Amino acid sequence: MSKLDEIDLKILRILQSEPDINISDIGNQVGLSHTPCWRRIKKMEDSGIIIGRVCLIDPEKTGLDISIFVFVRLAIHSAETLTAFEKATLSIPQIMQCYTMSGEFDYLLRVVVPSVRDYEKAVKGKLLTLPHVGIMNSHFALNEIKNTTCLPI
Repeated sequence: MSKLDEIDLKILRILQSEPDINISDIGNQVGLSHTPCWRRIKKMEDSGIIIGRVCLIDPEKTGLDISIFVFVRLAIHSAETLTAFEKATLSIPQIMQCYTMSGEFDYLLRVVVPSVRDYEKAVKGKLLTLPHVGIMNSHFALNEIKNTTCLPI
């Protein structure tokens, strides 16, 4: 897709804050009729700019309000071990995010669980069984100050 213009950016801002808004309402806000607005959204979906729409759920109200940031250093470094580790993280539902890192650790995981006891079970039963884990360093979040899914566009 070619460069995004101001109307595309306005559409994206609206969709980030109101993912279930209808196309006519988006069009009204950006000055387009239904069909041109729909075409722009479809083009951004087809090009991969819009990768999906989600419903955000309150972790506290669902009993999953403990977030742990886990720094992982692998014992062995090769393309195969990195791939094996990354593939294994995909099958653990408590791992919400996994990032390859520069610096002292190889990965940063964000793990969400209902209790410290559940985290202990996850560590012993799942995280330590990930391929080639050498060192894990866990940090419990005390309070969430900011958590947004809206990119600053």
